Amino acid sequence: MSDTPETTSNYNAANIQVLEGMEAVRKRPAMYIGDTGERGYHHLVYEVVDNSIDEALAGYCTMIDVIINPDGSLTVQDNGRGIPVDMHPTQHRPAIEVVLTVLHAGGKFDGSNYKVSGGLHGVGVSCVNALSDWMKVEVKRAGKVHEIEFSRGHVTKPLEVIGECGAETGTKVTFFPDHTIFSCRAFKWETLCARLRELAFLNKGVTIHFRDDEGEAHHEETFHYEGGIDEFVEYLNVNKKALSPVIHFEGEKEGTTGMVQAEVAFQYTESYTTLEQTYCNNIHTIEGGTHLSGFRRALTSTINKYGADQKLIKEKDKVTGDDMREGLTVIVSVKVPQPQFEGQTKTKLGNGEVDGIVAGIVSDKLMTFFEENPAVAKTVIEKTLLACRAREAARAARESTRRKGVMDGLSLPGKLRDCSERDPAKTELFLVEGDSAGGSAQTGRDRATQAILPLRGKVINVEKARIDRVLANQEIRTLITAIGCGFAEEWDISKARYHKIVIMTDADVDGAHIRTLLLTFFYRKMPELIEKGYVYLAQPPLYKVERKKKIEYVLTDGELTSKLLTLGLDDFDVPEASGASMDKERAREFLTLLAEIEATEKMVAERGFDAAALVADSTQQGSGASMLRKEFASLSGYGYTHDDWFGGKLRKLLDDVRAHGKQGLSIYRFKGLGEMDADELFDTTMNPAKRRMLRVKMEDAVAADRMFTLLMGDEVEPRRKFIEDNALNVRNLDF
Repeated sequence: MSDTPETTSNYNAANIQVLEGMEAVRKRPAMYIGDTGERGYHHLVYEVVDNSIDEALAGYCTMIDVIINPDGSLTVQDNGRGIPVDMHPTQHRPAIEVVLTVLHAGGKFDGSNYKVSGGLHGVGVSCVNALSDWMKVEVKRAGKVHEIEFSRGHVTKPLEVIGECGAETGTKVTFFPDHTIFSCRAFKWETLCARLRELAFLNKGVTIHFRDDEGEAHHEETFHYEGGIDEFVEYLNVNKKALSPVIHFEGEKEGTTGMVQAEVAFQYTESYTTLEQTYCNNIHTIEGGTHLSGFRRALTSTINKYGADQKLIKEKDKVTGDDMREGLTVIVSVKVPQPQFEGQTKTKLGNGEVDGIVAGIVSDKLMTFFEENPAVAKTVIEKTLLACRAREAARAARESTRRKGVMDGLSLPGKLRDCSERDPAKTELFLVEGDSAGGSAQTGRDRATQAILPLRGKVINVEKARIDRVLANQEIRTLITAIGCGFAEEWDISKARYHKIVIMTDADVDGAHIRTLLLTFFYRKMPELIEKGYVYLAQPPLYKVERKKKIEYVLTDGELTSKLLTLGLDDFDVPEASGASMDKERAREFLTLLAEIEATEKMVAERGFDAAALVADSTQQGSGASMLRKEFASLSGYGYTHDDWFGGKLRKLLDDVRAHGKQGLSIYRFKGLGEMDADELFDTTMNPAKRRMLRVKMEDAVAADRMFTLLMGDEVEPRRKFIEDNALNVRNLDF
């Protein structure tokens, strides 16, 4: 930061400005945090952490601790200045109480204490308080430790001094979300990790320590990146072949509301995709905005000018900005004193002056970089020209097919069995593996609303192919035409012919591969379909179970085991180690534990480990070994030990109960969708009244990009290692 931090004494109750009340927060929480599901539940954490990050931006905070507590509450603690605790001059109550109970109350409106801030609207921490069953806040300030407690936005324990802290300062917020408001019930480690890692990249030098003390996982990780966004780019490109070093520019310029700081880091790779991550005051501007447009404009003009000056780009080369960004990974991070975001969700930056500021910094410094690194510049331009030629070839192919009425929806593919309904909000397109399943689906479907598109063979892996090769693939062209949105520069989501696109493949290795190829295509080439929630995965059953002429369908092996154990308990005595019979509920819990032990033992055996040896060897600390130990420790509650399992006694009990449950049952395992007749396929997998489907979501674009690159990209060794480590890692086992 270029500004020298102001003294703590300048930040006091007089800086807390009250704009309005917050009565509507509990009544309409989605207006303030997006929704009341998983996304909103985690947004509560981000609001509190953002306050600590704002302290870091102001130059006062270097350490942030985030802890998921054993009771499911969450704590955020920092070493910033601490929320002011003196009396507010107009509210006549402690400033901390005002901050936490009044909407639009905070120290970020006049710009004197926070030069830049993500929490501009001032609703964050007060909303968290309002939507929490309880909240406790401790503040270390002026040598004292202060504490105040709340419940659903109301003070339950007034501010009081509870101890001494010497010269230490900081804020500790602990809250438990109100489960009468949220459908989500627990914080997800992976979700919070992604955001905290991102914040550490964006604020080099800040240390964020994250720990999960809930349940048995006890994850712990520390994020600290001295390289800042340069390391962020390297993290994103870890499984890609680099064509250039990470190129970094930064600068600042006075804007209409204060100093605007801009930082850019980017790198070219051999990939055919572009990844642009943009941020303003640490807020991920998913829809981009003026900072992104400024970078793009500068990149295009600089490459064009340098290429023309060096006679590397000729007049006949009709290169575009998209060509110049193929294979580019870029982070654009700006700090703006008074950012203007489009909408409460803050997904697009609107400050017009930022475009020119970013463009000016990038233009000047990129031209200098090219002049000092001509080999890198030549590599970038050669990749640009290759992308241009591939795009032109693809355009010619599209023009050729368009003359025949294909690709623009005028002529639908012959193998598409369309529905009669024309309202896309009511229609569904099933992408079915093979003609056999396609025939069953076509016969059994609801012809009014359900369309069927059989896919022969495997679609091209778009992660490893340029656009001209992608469009040369017949299955891809058929898919593009059926969906109706066009492709590349002609893309228009409003022309989607179906608002449910359902991938329906067999539950085997080939089916999983086809499903992954289709997901790769949608993620890389039609990501808006996923963002809009239009892409689904069908969940066909694995088993058909018939008993006394009653048929039931079972989705997974685990569900089948559970069913057999439930049936097996009828007229079956399950003994305690002492010999006494267990009641039905206790017996069900015991048998479920035995089934879990059996499944874990099978997985570790498939990885080449002996379960008995793992349990006996206390030096084995991997999660596979620890999981087995915990399961066997649970046996003690029933009077048994692991010797009873490895000796065969408990294995036989489990087998006997399962065998008893199978009596009178006919169990059939489907090998593929084609084995189901039309009525059966519709009833189990396509009928909206009965089916189960998974909606494909893209909650973490960074993680998704890394995973698609790893699994579907050119680099073989990282993929081989990942598969070796995780092929049997259903429960995240490691040894």
